[in-house]
Amino acid sequence: MATFRFELNGRPTRNKTYVVYLRVTVGGKRKLIKTMVEIARPCDFNAKCKGENWIRGGVRDAKVLNAQLADILAKAKETYKELDKEGEVTTVALAKEMNTEVVSPSFMAFARERAQMIYDNGGWRNWRKYCGLINKLDAFRKKRRMADITVADMTVELLTRFDNFLHKWENEREPGKLLHPNTIEVQFNILRTLVHRAIEVGIMEASKDPFLVFKYKGIKTIKEKLDDSEMERIINLELENGSLIWHCKNYFLFSYYCAGIRAADLIQLRWGNVTASGRLHYQMGKNHKERDLLLVEQAIEILRHYQREDEKATDYIFPLLSNDAEYAGYVTQADKDRMRPELRHKMYQDISSKNALINKYLKKIAEKAEIEKPLSMHISRHSFAHIAQESGAESSAIKNILGHSNLATTERYMGSFDTSKTDETLRNVFAKKQSSATATEESGATKEEQAIELLKSMTPEQIMAVISAINK
Repeated sequence: MATFRFELNGRPTRNKTYVVYLRVTVGGKRKLIKTMVEIARPCDFNAKCKGENWIRGGVRDAKVLNAQLADILAKAKETYKELDKEGEVTTVALAKEMNTEVVSPSFMAFARERAQMIYDNGGWRNWRKYCGLINKLDAFRKKRRMADITVADMTVELLTRFDNFLHKWENEREPGKLLHPNTIEVQFNILRTLVHRAIEVGIMEASKDPFLVFKYKGIKTIKEKLDDSEMERIINLELENGSLIWHCKNYFLFSYYCAGIRAADLIQLRWGNVTASGRLHYQMGKNHKERDLLLVEQAIEILRHYQREDEKATDYIFPLLSNDAEYAGYVTQADKDRMRPELRHKMYQDISSKNALINKYLKKIAEKAEIEKPLSMHISRHSFAHIAQESGAESSAIKNILGHSNLATTERYMGSFDTSKTDETLRNVFAKKQSSATATEESGATKEEQAIELLKSMTPEQIMAVISAINK
């Protein structure tokens, strides 16, 4: 099967006109075929017209232009039928048979179309990320005085120039600073995903993938986390019962006691997620993984503050989202996946707003507890991983309880690798050397005798290392 649709090239010609193209899709492969129809203004074209009125009626010679487009469409369909009979139908063969030029599709239009698909499928977080990249690409296009960024424009040279452009971009969240290298890495990760998607749908050749050559990697950062003593200061902090700051302390500690449950998941918890056997069972919104956690006594104590006699299983546990909201009727993750895009958008806006409110009060809690680190809900997750590691928990167990797919992610949460064994090794090695050296000095032995005694206390590997160093 083939589909045919007219669309307008967003890049004006030298004569300041806009060319109409016929977009042909055959077997998932898409190409643009140039027509001879040109118009003066983009608003004069209607891609979603009824009938054959692609050029609006107010345009001079609109009837003639529409007739030309209708003829082109008819010819394309007829040519397709003929090629299909011969078993040689492809977009390139179709364009060649029609004796026309195949042009490169708009990458910007493709990116916007993909972002809209993500929005329609409920991926609000990803939609925001895609929109951020599109806005930056558009600003880059304008600065370069490019009418459009086509698929053919996506080269290593363009990515290199875009890289340089991003390194001069002002950081909106931190005025006076530029984008963080890791934020730039995120932009290129999304761009790479778009390029690979373009290859999958057939509007770009795999051999033209610029990311086969172009690479960008951010910098390693240290995940902020609290140690055991800092957590104790928060736990013991006296706050007015029932106050907003008191509630925010409860939210943070409940997340910590539940192995760092993410803020968005905590905000959406319902009483039905608490089992009769004293466990918390829910599905993570980020990756849809199931989590089944034992509720420790400290977590149960927090829940007691929010229990009511008339509570329902579908009611939210914490007083953050309204049980009367329209989206509250979508309980399971499967229900949420079928939510209307605009309703899902509203729900995530409310969740983001509540998360920001909690983080605002966590900063005040940090001040009261004399903690200089930037306290936020997500730090509870990092803190749990770090403190669990310090208590002797295996990395694999921490990985499973956090719901990570990759151990490397867990290790980043815990911080640097476990230094307890290396610390002990250093103490033992140098304590042994020190004691040997002290003993030989006190005995009045010669330097040669001291060296022999010292060598006796060393391993063969250490001796070989000494010999190697002497021979250099």
